[in-house]
Amino acid sequence: ADVSCELFYRNEEQGPVEAVFVFPVDPEAAVYAFEAHLGGTCIQAQLREKKQAQELYGDALAGGQSSFLLQQEGTKGDVFSCSLGNLPPGEEAALTLRYVCELPLEPDGAARYMLPAVLRPRYTPHGWDGEDVTQGVPRVPQGELPYTLSLSATLQSPHGIDRVLSNCSLTPLSYTAGNRTSAQVSLAEAPPWDRDVELLVYYTEPHKPSAMLEIGLPGAEPGSLMGDPAMMVTLLPSLPEAVLGQSSAGEFIFLLDRSGSMECPMDSRDRSPQRIDSAKETLVLLLKSLPLGCYFNIYSFGSQFESFYPQSVGYTQQTMAKSLQRVQQLQADLGGTEILAPLQAIYRSPCQDGHPRQLFVFTDGEVGNTQEVITEVQRHRGCFSFGIGEGASTALVKGIAQAAGGSAEFITGQDRMQPKALQSLKRALQPAMTRISLSWDLPPGMEAPLLPSPQWLEPRHPGLIPLTLCPWHRLPVHRLAAKSLLLELEGAMDTGSKGARRRVLETSLNSGVICSLTAYVGVDTERGQPVHGPLVRRDIPLIAGGAGNPLSLGKEKECWIGGSPGQGNGGSAGRAEGSLGQGDGSSTGRGSGGFPGQGQCSGGQGLGAVSGCLSPPPQDVAPGVWATVLAVVWLHSRALGQHNEWELLEAKAVAWLSECLEAANTLLGCSVDPAVFRL
Repeated sequence: ADVSCELFYRNEEQGPVEAVFVFPVDPEAAVYAFEAHLGGTCIQAQLREKKQAQELYGDALAGGQSSFLLQQEGTKGDVFSCSLGNLPPGEEAALTLRYVCELPLEPDGAARYMLPAVLRPRYTPHGWDGEDVTQGVPRVPQGELPYTLSLSATLQSPHGIDRVLSNCSLTPLSYTAGNRTSAQVSLAEAPPWDRDVELLVYYTEPHKPSAMLEIGLPGAEPGSLMGDPAMMVTLLPSLPEAVLGQSSAGEFIFLLDRSGSMECPMDSRDRSPQRIDSAKETLVLLLKSLPLGCYFNIYSFGSQFESFYPQSVGYTQQTMAKSLQRVQQLQADLGGTEILAPLQAIYRSPCQDGHPRQLFVFTDGEVGNTQEVITEVQRHRGCFSFGIGEGASTALVKGIAQAAGGSAEFITGQDRMQPKALQSLKRALQPAMTRISLSWDLPPGMEAPLLPSPQWLEPRHPGLIPLTLCPWHRLPVHRLAAKSLLLELEGAMDTGSKGARRRVLETSLNSGVICSLTAYVGVDTERGQPVHGPLVRRDIPLIAGGAGNPLSLGKEKECWIGGSPGQGNGGSAGRAEGSLGQGDGSSTGRGSGGFPGQGQCSGGQGLGAVSGCLSPPPQDVAPGVWATVLAVVWLHSRALGQHNEWELLEAKAVAWLSECLEAANTLLGCSVDPAVFRL
């Protein structure tokens, strides 16, 4: 997505104003341009080393010149600040920043664009000496926010656009091409500032590969990142999923955030669940779906941390049931968000021989020492993270997952939790690939160093890819490549790598992509007279309780922001309706795979009600077997659209029924094949 954010201001005060606001940004987004329209003049900001940019901005203010500054706060990349100084009274200004980002895929194949709008104060652990800009931002109730938001999106895909969904009200999708390869959509009304704005784009033929080719930046040095052509290939093959064995080895560690902020609601809707409750529901589903023969343990943390067991225990019906009871009793009552200490304790604990360790983290991500946490996780492999609630820190949630070769999911108030949770578990259950080699042939005298090293390798799939020459002068593919390189180099810089700082600066300044060491600065040199009067600083407020995107100044302002996500590619599939939540399969299945055969029909429609219907079972059929057969039949007949939500539970149930046959063979000393049942 190629995004333009326009920030409009009007100074209604009696003297000049310096407006300073703080806003969230996806840490993987490449911010590559910043400009201002002041008094009919368009001023392009220049990317400079951060200290130099700050000095230039300060000198301009002291000299009575209007100036503007955009900088990344800290090293995490998910919080930016923008300052607009010496805006004269009665005048207006418009700032535009541009960034490009990749669109992640949802479990149902939708390409997800999110405009971050929620920025909560970060918790700073005891003894941490860093600064956190989010602590000083003023907060006001939602009704007193002096700004609004609007968003319009232009969508393009050579394979056609099917539909667009959102967590906010949208205008009808308007196709601008007869073959549905381009379309436009907008927000129907200004959304509340208690949630990030999300667009889910479904494409007609999601599994067709595509490629974009860009020529280099005119004037850039040949052989450099920006001087050479760049190509981005999108591959979304439709592959049959491997059948996961139900005796998979593994050690599964769950780390649950119980800090005070987890007591907050998921969003502002009436009766919205608390974040801790949504995290617990996700944890229960994962516990129910673990494979037989594995080991597990559960940690929780706040200002201190606790664990269910001194070390990981074997997964049985008894240990699962005991753990489920304890999970239901957990509350958000452990104070702060000290996540580093439990991580260190987990990694110090002895591993189970022959059982690769997989870590699942549930948090709202409000911490200040993000880089320390990522560095700790980076030393190990297998971390899957869940950001709970609106405004969860993308830098932390994504950072720890990427550092350990896992995946990150975000669960908000209106999301379906089940497919996201089980998608992560299925990834963790995939067998490890070892002894991987990669080779290629090149013409004599040519080298192609591989940066970075591959983390995932899949089987070869031949096919044709249509190539599109990208005419965009903004060079989004080059910017994404530069951002990827910057993230790698900044990680090396944090570990003390020699030369990393120099390479970070060179890459940022040459590509125009901002980083922790650079900032955009612009000065209005066209105004004939300096701006007179004492300069008053105005910090733009956010919503009290942790929401908002600051975009205004003065007492009663009309300020807004427009977003324009551009081209992206993603999958297409219908979103399943209904639920398999706590009252259905996720709370009735046994650890062994079977379903309990006790109780009477409850009259409900869910899986839990069906598996309890024991009247009338076939004659002499054990209640547990009957309940399990009923549950499997119900899943395949009434919940087929939610297959990815019950797949692991159903596989355990079928495996349990197979074990009944194996037990009969053992008892009778024979080896009857299941085919004799002619099912």
